[in-house]
Amino acid sequence: MFKKSIFAASLLIASTTIASPAFSADVNNGKTLHQAKCYQCHAQKSGLGNGDIIYTRADRKVKDPARLKFMVSMCNTEMRLDLFPEDEADLVAYLNQQFYKFK
Repeated sequence: MFKKSIFAASLLIASTTIASPAFSADVNNGKTLHQAKCYQCHAQKSGLGNGDIIYTRADRKVKDPARLKFMVSMCNTEMRLDLFPEDEADLVAYLNQQFYKFK
């Protein structure tokens, strides 16, 4: 009986570990990626040479965390940025911390 309880507890811990993300967002990496992969395009789009304005303009498209994730993923795909899912998560974390402040 004791062995079965230990086995069940071990299985529960293992499944919880596997189900949780193996990484947490790295805001510093997100900032680096933003400068390398995003800023220049956004600076050109703004017409003012400032890539940050796109995030703070009154008519911005991103109004919630889900939309932010979607937009980062869309840019990655459309612009062929070759970002891994972890990189996208890092970018989302950076943009949220720096500009959006979603909870």
